[in-house]
Amino acid sequence: MIKKTFRIGFGVVLVLLGIIGSLLPIIPGFVFLIPGLIILAEYFPPIHRVLEWAKAKAGMQKSKVQPEEPAP
Repeated sequence: MIKKTFRIGFGVVLVLLGIIGSLLPIIPGFVFLIPGLIILAEYFPPIHRVLEWAKAKAGMQKSKVQPEEPAP
């Protein structure tokens, strides 16, 4: 329970730093925002759906089709 609370709190802090960093030119926001969303996606289904959508748009989603094996 404490580990889960700590991870959620840490994810929220990273997301907040990412939002602040996107507004201020001193801190790069995406460096904190993306890991924070990845951590929170384990506990919040809407964030998980957004993360899966972003992976699909970036072409990082695992394909369900198996790659062909080269002919011998």
